[in-house]
Amino acid sequence: MSKDVVIQTSDLTKFYEDILAVDHISFDVKKGEIFGFLGPNGAGKTTTIRMLTGLSKPTEGKASVLGFDINSEIVEVKRHIGVVPDISNLYDELSALDNLLFMAQLYGIPRTQRRKRAEELLKIFGLYARKDSLFRTFSRGMKRALTIAAALIHNPEILFLDEPTAGLDVMAAQSLRNLISNLRHQGITIFLTTHYLEEADLLCDRVAILVKGRIIKIDTPEALKAAT
Repeated sequence: MSKDVVIQTSDLTKFYEDILAVDHISFDVKKGEIFGFLGPNGAGKTTTIRMLTGLSKPTEGKASVLGFDINSEIVEVKRHIGVVPDISNLYDELSALDNLLFMAQLYGIPRTQRRKRAEELLKIFGLYARKDSLFRTFSRGMKRALTIAAALIHNPEILFLDEPTAGLDVMAAQSLRNLISNLRHQGITIFLTTHYLEEADLLCDRVAILVKGRIIKIDTPEALKAAT
């Protein structure tokens, strides 16, 4: 694997019984880019993320993340990635700060560093003034932002974002896209899924179009627009 390639897949396939969810897809993601999976609901976007992050075993094919095989070295993969699922995995009954401290503990961040890292992220995401507010009192956009902050608590090299702005109002979506762009400037590689063409166009360096589990094209947003 080339040193500038951080995710590589070859014929990655997933069956759920007799349903083919992901159909022999091959692609690579380069270090420091924002790579997008664009497609309608049910196209196989979330299933692909689940396989790459160890939540689901591929039926066929192979893939590596940062040179680690997703089947045999998934524990190593998980140390280097952050995952933001389409539905938040944070706790309603905890404050914003306590949610981040809990995630820091889960990732094995030394106790002396946890609070500093959590507060730093709250400031970056514009949530510091609400650090003691319960997660359940947050707006949908704020919940999404804190969920991304939680995935960054251990300074991962790659961030997986599943439908980051789905269900957000226009202002909240724009705010979140700005945050995602800023993360890229910090050198984080971002793999995101979306069903919004506009979002892929605004954020991504390259886009793979996924239809019924198959990649039909991979190119820059500009080249994809020129071809339509």
